[in-house]
Amino acid sequence: MLASTHVLDLTCSDSVRLLNGSSLCSGRLQVKSNQRWSSVCEDDFDLQDAEVVCRELGCGPPLLLQGALYGEVEAPVWSREFQCGGHESALLDCGSSGSARSSCSPGKAVGLTCSEPVRLVGGASRCTGTLEVKHLGEWRRVIGSDWTLKLAAVVCEHLDCGSAVYVGEREESSDRSMWEIKPGCVQAGAALRECATSALTSFILDLTCSDSVRLLNGSSLCSGRLQVKSNQRWSSVCEDDFDLQDAEVVCRELGCGPPLLLQGALYGEVEAPVWSREFQCGGHESALLDCGSSGSARSSCSPGKAVGLTCSEPVRLVGGASRCGGTLEVKQLEEWRPVDDNGWTLKEAAVVCEHLDCGSAVYVGERKESSDRSMWEIKPDCVQSGAALRECATSFISVSTLDVTCSDLLIQPIISVSYSMDGVSQAQLQGLQVFRGSSFTISCSTQPQYPGGAFQLTFTSSITSFNYTQPAVNHSSHFLFPVTEPAHQGNYSCVYHVYVFSHNFSSESRRLSVSVSDHPDLTGFIIRALVLPLILLLESVVLYLYCKTSRGQKLSRQENIKLVNRNIGVGAAEEGPAEEEGAHLISR
Repeated sequence: MLASTHVLDLTCSDSVRLLNGSSLCSGRLQVKSNQRWSSVCEDDFDLQDAEVVCRELGCGPPLLLQGALYGEVEAPVWSREFQCGGHESALLDCGSSGSARSSCSPGKAVGLTCSEPVRLVGGASRCTGTLEVKHLGEWRRVIGSDWTLKLAAVVCEHLDCGSAVYVGEREESSDRSMWEIKPGCVQAGAALRECATSALTSFILDLTCSDSVRLLNGSSLCSGRLQVKSNQRWSSVCEDDFDLQDAEVVCRELGCGPPLLLQGALYGEVEAPVWSREFQCGGHESALLDCGSSGSARSSCSPGKAVGLTCSEPVRLVGGASRCGGTLEVKQLEEWRPVDDNGWTLKEAAVVCEHLDCGSAVYVGERKESSDRSMWEIKPDCVQSGAALRECATSFISVSTLDVTCSDLLIQPIISVSYSMDGVSQAQLQGLQVFRGSSFTISCSTQPQYPGGAFQLTFTSSITSFNYTQPAVNHSSHFLFPVTEPAHQGNYSCVYHVYVFSHNFSSESRRLSVSVSDHPDLTGFIIRALVLPLILLLESVVLYLYCKTSRGQKLSRQENIKLVNRNIGVGAAEEGPAEEEGAHLISR
């Protein structure tokens, strides 16, 4: 058996401890003297004394000092008042004075909560940077292994920052002493410092929290009741002071997708204090507090009116023929990365398909890339626990990407109808009225996603239904109806079928309505095409003959008039001498 060269060193505090707290940095204070542990009365202890205790225990500065926080006092009781300056390294190094105390009133035992010695360094603000934990006066960085946004949220909450936005691993040039913090320990509710073990590595953990916005009580980091931080105070926001453009900014600031739902009281009632003014965002800002605000100050918010916001999860499938198939990618901090194939099954893939509204999962597989690259590793057990995909992602270097195919991967096919009338062909995508005895063609087509496949033309009417099937040639099929009958009146749709990824897929077009009319019928066509022109020709001939006849009659009348006039003139010449002669006879 090989002997180990590693030796475990332990250090305990000599004379102070905190009992019944949620961590090693909280509890009811006890002091040891003469081999006896004694509780301390609140009246004998102040904030400077608390600073010394927190330092001695390796914790951060005190957060809360209040009696009876962690149970009632038990005898014996520390007998004198502490007088610390705040700089001492141990509580018993401080002076003490006052008369001896033999008892402590109920509810007056010192309850102390120190902050956890955790910080983010090297970032643009205290809410972003490399995670460090302090132990025995030494700050060490944390190994960036297996950390997710779900775990990072614990750090963000501890630092009183907003929501966790990014978690990633970064390599340094050389190995150094660090803390390794196992995710399971943090998930069990232990403090970060309590989960730290010494390790030697060059991979460190970087975290980013939002500075001034967070969502509480939601099902994920992208949903919850909105709170905004200003002057070190978190405030809920009234629904009347917030709109969709404001929501777009918040979702972007939190690293989520576009807003899905904005409604009051979705995630609990409003709690005081309340944000005092109305936001005026354009929708393009990178942070909510970059937006302007106006309006009179608000001091209250009606019940049910606190802003509840649900943003979409930043998840997508890329590189496939549609949005429902391809390589799985997840976004953090404006960066899209593929997901590594790590034992995923159709059960986990179903979560992706459901999130994308793409039906059921039908295929999940691995695809190799040419070289290593930064990816996200999402373990199946995290997905199965109900956590959002983004919250399960850990930084990873790999060449294997995860491909997912959902049942709705096919693009919707297109249906159109064409017909010929009076020798002119017409085509349209909407409903059509055709005449009995004429012909029409229904065409089915789709974009070139996959080779082959077939189109099924489905027909339904009030009395019957039928299907026609043709292979897809150049991604389309054409169904000819040479002689239209009343039975062809009804609704048509195209269903495209194709076999890929060892599964049959199908996608149906919209419905197209065809109606059949009896008028004009075939006789009407003949009358219009043949008889009507003959009628027009006959009318023209009749009109011509009429005009010709009328002109001839007019000429005859003119000749007769001239003849009559001529005859009248001759008669008058003959009658003249006779009349004169008669006159002479009378006068005689």
